[in-house]
Amino acid sequence: MSSQKVKIDRVFHALGDPTRRAIIEKLSQGPISVSRLATPLDMSLAAVVQHLQVLEECGLVRTEKLGRVRTCGIDPAGLSVAEKWIGERRSIWERRLDRLGDLLGESAEK
Repeated sequence: MSSQKVKIDRVFHALGDPTRRAIIEKLSQGPISVSRLATPLDMSLAAVVQHLQVLEECGLVRTEKLGRVRTCGIDPAGLSVAEKWIGERRSIWERRLDRLGDLLGESAEK
């Protein structure tokens, strides 16, 4: 299995969880401390940290510790993996639909 496929699989696995999607949504507003991120979530700080580890391992989130405060933010490179994969699929389907449209147009002219 190629490393690119493994990376894509990890990104979509991470995004498949509603809690992790909520974390990504919150982080899209800007970097935030882990404790502030955990406040509105109905789970322990340890559970939030586990979700962040999954997001960090697949490259969607980066964390930084300054003193006693761990801050996390979105890593745009991780999102670009998903964006590229989706874009490639979109391009394939757009070409197919264009060919179908051309074929249907030719049939209508005859």
